[in-house]
Amino acid sequence: MKRLQMIRILKSTVLVTLVLGLMSFGFAHKFYVSVTNIQYSEKNNSLQITSRIFIDDLEAVLQERYGVTSNLATNRESTIAETYIEKYFRAKFVLELDGEKVDYQFLGKAYDNDVIICYLELSDVKLDDLNSVAFQNEILTDLFDEQQNIVHFKWNGKKKSFVLFKENNKGMLNL
Repeated sequence: MKRLQMIRILKSTVLVTLVLGLMSFGFAHKFYVSVTNIQYSEKNNSLQITSRIFIDDLEAVLQERYGVTSNLATNRESTIAETYIEKYFRAKFVLELDGEKVDYQFLGKAYDNDVIICYLELSDVKLDDLNSVAFQNEILTDLFDEQQNIVHFKWNGKKKSFVLFKENNKGMLNL
């Protein structure tokens, strides 16, 4: 009898431990990251920028900041979603050439599985005439303290990468 009781207690303990262990995977901490590529096009004399962000994170910030339910990448996508995405980018992603803030064009967006790709461009850039390019990327850092924004800058066959986060959100490249 005692042996049977011990086996039941052991089975219950193992079951509880297993269930709690499996539940902890459901509450695993999410990794918050975006990747932005800035590439200089000699052919077009422009900085061509693509920024890849997880759709659910961008939806969360649009809801929190502007009260917009965007339903991105669905057939119910809000007609004003792109307007607010552009507004958010203008507030959180800044470019400077030789210390002067410059205005870029928001060209649009596309989807790739669970990621939104935003396309930006800064025209009429003569990189050879510049001393520095700087950028500030605060995308999603206002919502997620753990957010990291990786920025890759490519020009003339060279590449420089930056990992930006809430406390260090600026990168500068001396040319």
